[in-house]
Amino acid sequence: MLTLPRFKAAAVQAAPAFLDPAATVAKAAALIREAARNGAELVAFPEVFVAGYPYWNWITDPVTGGAWFDRLLRASILVPGPEIDALCDVARETGVHLVIGVNERSPVSLGTIFNTLVFIGPDGRVLGRHRKLVPTWAEKLSWAPGDGSSLIVYDTAIGPLGGLACGENTNTLARFALLAQGELVHVASYIALPVAPPDYDMAEAIKVRAMAHCFEGKLFTVVSCSTVSEEIIEAMESIVPDARARLQRRNSAFSGIIGPDGRVIGDPLIDEEGIVYAEIDLGKCIQPKQMHDIVGHYNRFDIFDLRVDRTPRSPVSFTDAPRDDPETGPIDPA
Repeated sequence: MLTLPRFKAAAVQAAPAFLDPAATVAKAAALIREAARNGAELVAFPEVFVAGYPYWNWITDPVTGGAWFDRLLRASILVPGPEIDALCDVARETGVHLVIGVNERSPVSLGTIFNTLVFIGPDGRVLGRHRKLVPTWAEKLSWAPGDGSSLIVYDTAIGPLGGLACGENTNTLARFALLAQGELVHVASYIALPVAPPDYDMAEAIKVRAMAHCFEGKLFTVVSCSTVSEEIIEAMESIVPDARARLQRRNSAFSGIIGPDGRVIGDPLIDEEGIVYAEIDLGKCIQPKQMHDIVGHYNRFDIFDLRVDRTPRSPVSFTDAPRDDPETGPIDPA
């Protein structure tokens, strides 16, 4: 008899300690413990929560923003690294599955940062990471694109778990690549973006994207979005005088949990800090899939063919061969 997991999920809506990874990890640890005390087995955090989003890319020119890229690089972290170790310790202590966004510094370059989602299991082990495939619009001034190696769904005690960062939740093929691996729990991490075009409702846009993924794939999505703190506003005011007016725009953040029928479960959060909770029963994915299972009976794989290259990309590939010694012959590299 097939049994499917039932559990409580938590979506954190909060601001980081801006460009301070140690303080942000400490804040995350407190929020994880709070969610765990309230029964959460999955805790999702916003995009690049450790330790902040490059808002300057949207409000000033690239040359002026260069000094802030320097600060972002210095505040970015390695994966694995001490900040990730600390988060793993908290996940192990509380027994939660944890998904959190970080600015990941390249281990071989001081000029490359990735927008990365880190997946951590309740045993405190890193399950994997996903680097955002395509930085959105002005984000290209800060982040490098990831590769297909991280389009992975993880087999966990709470079900098949995957995730994407912000705008790539609009990428139909990326979403399908996860659905086709059996994804039933999706984490969509976002940042509040008050500086979007004036007729763009960011909170509604976030919700619509999550609803679309859930309705199409018949799964649950946990949406976690950051907020814009007074600390962030004051930092950006040092760049442009009207930063406060631009960053205090309402309806810029949405966090909530969406069911397999595309409807919001429980009470979402708009703009304010807090934690959203909802009970998830993966058994509720079965009946909707009888109608539309786009990774099974409701597709035509004789017509459509999606190919995903999951080869990791690196700046160089070395081939080490044995060297010959002119007197003694070949040297064994071992």
